[in-house]
Amino acid sequence: MSDAFTTRVLNVATGSTERVADLTGDCEAFLREMAAGRDGLLNLFVPHATAGIAIIETGAGSDDDLLAALHTLLPADDRWQHRHGSPGHGRDHVLPAIVPPHATLPVVGGRLELGTWQSVCLVDTNKDNPERKVRLTFLG
Repeated sequence: MSDAFTTRVLNVATGSTERVADLTGDCEAFLREMAAGRDGLLNLFVPHATAGIAIIETGAGSDDDLLAALHTLLPADDRWQHRHGSPGHGRDHVLPAIVPPHATLPVVGGRLELGTWQSVCLVDTNKDNPERKVRLTFLG
């Protein structure tokens, strides 16, 4: 495979609670190794039907606010047609329509070009699946 296109899969333990997991450090480490100072694009993809990627501020309450907003938009109750798993699990299958399972971000000089307060996060509301995979791909 050409060094213009490089990919790796991260294994992320999200546990049995709803979680916003900051992947920014993992993305930066991947780019230090693979981008080698080049410009390009970083793509993240979650191959799961119940998780997504968000670019948000973390650590100041925004991650908890996001989970609260998702509870308002997608209540964990019995309204969902998809009914296997934990009560309200059908909401988890709607999540990727609101928080998409992918993001493409600019890389300049081998570094992720995020705004001052932006972080790259995995959003996982599915308490039944404690392990996630996230594919990172650099296209130089």
